[in-house]
Amino acid sequence: MSASTIVDDASARQRIVDAPVVWSRRPLLGALTVVSLASIVVAIGMGPVAIDPQTVTRIIGHHTVGYPDVQTWPATADAIIWQVRLPRVLLGAIVGAALGVVGVALQAIVRNPLAEPYILGVSSGASTGAAAAILFGVGAGLGPESVSLMAFFGALGALALVLALARSSGRITPSRMLVAGVAVSYLLSATTSLLILFADSTEGARAVMFWLLGSLVNAEWSTLPIAYGGIGLGIGIVYWWRRRLDLLSLGDETALASGVDPNRTRLVLVVVIALCVGVAVSLSGGIGFVGLAVPHIARRVVGPIHRHLVPAAAAIGALTLVWADVAARMVLQPRELPIGVVTGVLGAPVLVALVRKLPHST
Repeated sequence: MSASTIVDDASARQRIVDAPVVWSRRPLLGALTVVSLASIVVAIGMGPVAIDPQTVTRIIGHHTVGYPDVQTWPATADAIIWQVRLPRVLLGAIVGAALGVVGVALQAIVRNPLAEPYILGVSSGASTGAAAAILFGVGAGLGPESVSLMAFFGALGALALVLALARSSGRITPSRMLVAGVAVSYLLSATTSLLILFADSTEGARAVMFWLLGSLVNAEWSTLPIAYGGIGLGIGIVYWWRRRLDLLSLGDETALASGVDPNRTRLVLVVVIALCVGVAVSLSGGIGFVGLAVPHIARRVVGPIHRHLVPAAAAIGALTLVWADVAARMVLQPRELPIGVVTGVLGAPVLVALVRKLPHST
């Protein structure tokens, strides 16, 4: 590729990025936001004990803004909504948003439409850390949140290993990062399997298996600030660098021609991805397909420009996980399915359909 071609491509792309917001996208993004908020209210009321949306809204209003100030609903309904379902649905929404956004970011920085958040081995690292905590009490001195903290540390350790393996001559290339991520993922998955094999407690092994497949059953108010703080910061950084994602998706040469250092940008974004995925996995376990399928769905709704794509992926990811959790706790009542099973069953055919419609040149 000649220098003039690179400059021309960069200039063309910059005109697209700097263009005014397409008005047709704003109603779409607004509609997605409204549907997401409405879904949260409806989903909170669904379960073995059904509670209508009006009562759900009144209970939330009573606890948050003090209106209505008089409780006219049963105490059991209040406890179910405020103490159990609302934290669970809110955790599902932020985890789904995180998986959708980091899926978009990862597919841009490695320029691969089939890349997904767990390809960097972060999920496997979190799983290994959590398994060590559950089965052998590793990190017990960290307190009641030792499992989540060990999962987070495992995720960061996996990221450090991937970056060390992917670096060559001071650079981190997409292909090396993908290969290193796959290798580390397989290594840590095998380590987790060994931990389960050598565990003395059958109950502990079952707990690890359920955790590996994902669940929101342990959602609590105390964990939500961590989830929304860490993941919110990550999503904010991804959106702030939305123009850099546009350029990275075109290639390193185009990014360099536009004054963007692709190596530095890629490194920062990979750390941000690890932060989001590490927090998400440490609180909800491993949930597949959301980060892989949601970016494709979002592109079909709002197009490929990341100014629209990032918020759309966040909204669609939140919607997906909230309703997947509803299915997980209602399909086999009173038993509960791991949420990863639901997303896998629903996500596989959706992903196959989306991949079949990809351009032949992709």
